[in-house]
Amino acid sequence: MIEKKIFILFNNLSNFSLDLTNYLIYSYSLDGLSLLFIILTLLLSFLCILDVWSINNGFINNQGLIICLLFLCLFLILAFSTIDLLIFYIYFESVLIPMFLIIGIWGSRERKIRADFYFFIYTLFGSIFLFFCIFLLFFETHSTKFFILYGVFLSFEKECLIWIFGFIAFSVKIPMFPFHIWLPEAHVEAPTVGSVILAGLLLKLGGYGCIRIILPILPNASYYFFPILSIFCVISIIYASITTIRQVDLKRIIAYSSVAHMNVVLIGIFTCNIYGLQGSIYLMIAHGIVSGALFFIIGMLYRKHGTRLLAYYGGLVHTMPVFSFYLFVFCLANVGTPGTCNFIGELIVFVSLIEKNFFILLLSIISVILSVIYTMWFFNRIIFGNIKFRYIQSWTDLSKKENWILRGLLLLTIFLGIWPNKIFDVTSLESFYLIELIKFKL
Repeated sequence: MIEKKIFILFNNLSNFSLDLTNYLIYSYSLDGLSLLFIILTLLLSFLCILDVWSINNGFINNQGLIICLLFLCLFLILAFSTIDLLIFYIYFESVLIPMFLIIGIWGSRERKIRADFYFFIYTLFGSIFLFFCIFLLFFETHSTKFFILYGVFLSFEKECLIWIFGFIAFSVKIPMFPFHIWLPEAHVEAPTVGSVILAGLLLKLGGYGCIRIILPILPNASYYFFPILSIFCVISIIYASITTIRQVDLKRIIAYSSVAHMNVVLIGIFTCNIYGLQGSIYLMIAHGIVSGALFFIIGMLYRKHGTRLLAYYGGLVHTMPVFSFYLFVFCLANVGTPGTCNFIGELIVFVSLIEKNFFILLLSIISVILSVIYTMWFFNRIIFGNIKFRYIQSWTDLSKKENWILRGLLLLTIFLGIWPNKIFDVTSLESFYLIELIKFKL
């Protein structure tokens, strides 16, 4: 009798493990959208490891940091490739663990613990709302697979409720005003590689979630809430841009700039047309490259001179000409100069707003003007003027490894700015089907 019960128990466990294995195997897929973000994840993760290597005895002294980076890369790849909402939520949350360790252990200043808890509490707060969103969708559809959820028609009231929960979760990750407070704190205290991953990849999880989950599953609520959403995005863009102008920490300048760019992405996603969607995807990839490069540059400068305060720098064109050239090109890309990748994404998003809401378009274009002001002011203060001999004591330019990191990102920035079809060809089919699905469900 006991042997029979043990046999039944093991049989049930084996069936359960088989079902779980099948569930996990069939919960992953790869399309053009996923492929782009996975390539971006691999590229930035590789460059981050190379940046750690460029430090003296980088691999020996920073083994824990490299392990955290590899786990972070793994979780992001799995999040970008899953087609199951529950598994996406698991990896969406798992990303917090290695990032929490990177900021808390390898952060650069004494306020890193405070910034770490800012990052953890804000993102965990958003994740609670995402859990409620998943729970309500499962209660209505009895499934968490994307391809089943895409075919479900919900009542308008339920769509609005689920949309609010889901959007709050992703707006914290993007981030959007008033949930943006954690981002500058986390950037300032994180090590260079942490800032690169945070700006280049983690913020993209919010935009990716809006494209994959909110837009196709809840199109009526997305259309209904667009006016309110666009107002908050415009407030975020203008507020972040004006706040950037008065910053004195180099990392804070790029961090607030990221808030403005990502809110342009958010407006483009919810225009619910093919131009806005394609432009937003392109701008997310471009922003990942350009912001990652700017954080690498600031990290290299900090390692040489030991400070990120703007007041201590000046005249670096005389002592670091190669560094000055790279900073100039990436500053041009950050303001959306023609010939760089950011220009293409922002232009297409603005074109999508012409038929959607011309007033929002005019307010959004203010971000371009403000970005030119704070970026050129930031560049001019560092590169030109008199050399501050009292504070600048290192006269070396970029090392060979640092040169290779920035050279690769520079070539990619120019290449995508001249041949944007390399991105559009990959995502055009998915974007077309997504827009057609939204039109069918509206």
